[in-house]
Amino acid sequence: MRSAHDWPRAVLFDLDGTLVDSAPDIAASANALLAQHGHAPLPLGEVRSMIGNGVGKLVQRAFAARGTMLVDGGLAAVVEQMMEIYAGRLTNETVPMPGAPAAIRLCRALGAGTGVVTNKPETFSRTIIEAFGWLSDTDVIVGGDTGPARKPAPDMLLFALHRLDVAIGSAVMVGDSPADIEAARAAGVASIAVRGGYTNIPVELLGADIVIDTLDELGFAIQALAGRG
Repeated sequence: MRSAHDWPRAVLFDLDGTLVDSAPDIAASANALLAQHGHAPLPLGEVRSMIGNGVGKLVQRAFAARGTMLVDGGLAAVVEQMMEIYAGRLTNETVPMPGAPAAIRLCRALGAGTGVVTNKPETFSRTIIEAFGWLSDTDVIVGGDTGPARKPAPDMLLFALHRLDVAIGSAVMVGDSPADIEAARAAGVASIAVRGGYTNIPVELLGADIVIDTLDELGFAIQALAGRG
């Protein structure tokens, strides 16, 4: 049975839409890329809805919205261009999501290992985490190019827990999107969904064990989940 005194032993966070609002920088980069190819820019809200499952999917969705289908080698080349553009503005307009700094501190207070599991490239993720002063409190970072199959596959979560030496029953995944919650379910890990992120599906329908409005409520959610064990 779970106990509030020893559960969880690890908290895994998604990055985009969960710990940080990176949509403005991603949208600006995507629009710069579109402009290079003669396309009109997309509204921030539309790009926000395209975020998830990695940079390749974002680029593919953005160009599809402008009537251009990118596949295979053509897609790879444009993704590389996007990576170069975005690398120069990772934290220009990106800000922490409400409650994110407190959530990181809470994990330390609980004595839990802390990980970031994101489909964003690992180097980009590390740069953002470091910019907000969270690197020393983050025990493991697993990015979309780290090696394991990306979310919604369970592999990234299992890889992070292996690195943390924590059993799946002693961990919780905190995210905002279908990929996060599906990955947690596939891994057998408890899940918390946070409103206000990047999902086209109502957060209540993601299938998380519990839903919170902001990361300020993370402590209450953990207590509730510990009591269910």
